Amino acid sequence: MNYFSAFISTFLLAAILTPFVRKFALKNKIVDYPSPRKIHSHPIPLLGGLIIFLSFFIVLAYFTFFTPYILGKSIALKQLIGIFIAGLFLISGGFLDDKYNLPPKKQFIFPLLAVLTIIASGIGVKYITNPFNGIINLELNKFFILNFQGAPYYFSWPADLLTFFWLLGMIYTTKFLDGLDGLVSGITAIGGLIIFGLCLFTIFYQPEVGLLAIILAGACLGFLIFNWHPAKIFLGEGGSTFCGFMLGVLAIISGGKFATTLLVMGIAVIDVIWVIARRVFWERHSPFLADKKHLHFRLLDIGLSPRQAVVFLYFLSLIFGLSTFFLKSSGKLITMGILSGLMAVLAIFLVGVYKIKNKA
Repeated sequence: MNYFSAFISTFLLAAILTPFVRKFALKNKIVDYPSPRKIHSHPIPLLGGLIIFLSFFIVLAYFTFFTPYILGKSIALKQLIGIFIAGLFLISGGFLDDKYNLPPKKQFIFPLLAVLTIIASGIGVKYITNPFNGIINLELNKFFILNFQGAPYYFSWPADLLTFFWLLGMIYTTKFLDGLDGLVSGITAIGGLIIFGLCLFTIFYQPEVGLLAIILAGACLGFLIFNWHPAKIFLGEGGSTFCGFMLGVLAIISGGKFATTLLVMGIAVIDVIWVIARRVFWERHSPFLADKKHLHFRLLDIGLSPRQAVVFLYFLSLIFGLSTFFLKSSGKLITMGILSGLMAVLAIFLVGVYKIKNKA
């Protein structure tokens, strides 16, 4: 009942908040205007990330301070404070970018501050599972930094560097993925639900982390009502980065469920790697220069509607995410290889169909 009430509360709160935030964005002209690389034909309000942020943390605050179900061996109060401050950096930076269209160098400041805040709060990758046998401890090289209010703080370069690049990678994956109505909010909800299931229904029992995951899923699904095509409001910069950030954090505090998160986000991750490589090495321009060559746009090129393309990508994320319930670490590694192969075949197929249609 606690999980159900948390989910429903966050879902309803996000749905209730959305019209107010949408009205505020329209009044202050914080909107996304049409352009040749976008599929909408009229200005759409931004700031959807603020809705997910507020609904998530309002419900989380209630369960943290008025129930015994959040704070425990998996989650400490200073870590929740760190997640809140880091999220606030992303949402604040997103607001500024949505309003003033910041250049990429200035946009990067806020994800950087968010990731450093998480590391400072004590959230980090302590170990990773060796897919062949045992675990790899990443905290063997720790250096004492300071003692604050009785709590020692250390710098561990393998753990902290992996945390740094993991979170930045997840932030920019959902940022680049945010090209179709409901795509990022829906896949984030799928990721939250799968992590919730793994935390409750497998040997890795972590009810506190499961509660965080189901709250995130509720916030995203409540917002998705208004973000589904044709969207009445977009996530905006803050929302697209906050979603990936939260999935990345959940993967860490749930005991390093990187393979699980990568399988849910696998198509998006591989697409982002390919797009960045293409922009930098083949086309020789900035990786941040947007275009319409992402996988989700390719699906539109072959004739799928925006809803059909999004549902197709939901399906892939759900199937590969659910596979983690039945696979061990080596199996997840093999599945990642299968996913990479599927992505390559899918990309070749889509480009081929697109070329045939253009010649016809």
